[in-house]
Amino acid sequence: MSRKGVKLLVDSLTRSSKHFNKSEVECLVNLFDTLVAKARSDFAGVGFNRVVFRDILHSAFGMTDDVVLDRVFNIFDRDNDGCITVVEWVEGLGVLLRGTLDEKIKYCFQVYDLNGDGYISREEMFQMLKNSLLIQSADEEPDEGIKDLVEIALKKMDHDHDGKLSFTDFEKAVRDENLLLEAFGPCLPDIKSSMSFEQKIFRANS
Repeated sequence: MSRKGVKLLVDSLTRSSKHFNKSEVECLVNLFDTLVAKARSDFAGVGFNRVVFRDILHSAFGMTDDVVLDRVFNIFDRDNDGCITVVEWVEGLGVLLRGTLDEKIKYCFQVYDLNGDGYISREEMFQMLKNSLLIQSADEEPDEGIKDLVEIALKKMDHDHDGKLSFTDFEKAVRDENLLLEAFGPCLPDIKSSMSFEQKIFRANS
């Protein structure tokens, strides 16, 4: 892309981004270009695929859960074409790194709603918790312990008592108790890795 094209892109992304200033958007666009150049994927020059995306989240934020990484990819990839474009990259990172509570509630709900039907079901809770918890107990089957956790979560969060969590249930529960945001497993970078990523990317280019 020409220098003028890059400037126009940065200006446009800065206007649409609620979370990054112009120099930060520029840094993220530069990082994106570097990653795309390394990727040599089917989307040469346009974006990068799921494999590259998972590597980035793993190396930058220590995220390793395959189920979570797949869901995060799907949330970033708004047009479902299997490719993360620069716009999707900047907008997605805005929520991941600096999202408001509202944005993070929506994001976490989408991660946990594995089949995208608008609810977090018992099965989805079980799968997420099983992936994120390593329960080692000699007395009981690990699955039983996870089933108990699912029931505790439903008791606390299922306000309309229909045996699954709607977005309204999840939002109310998290607003009442912010710690429930990642109730079914970590899907946001921790503060330390977020700060380290920002310092590395934004300071290196400042």
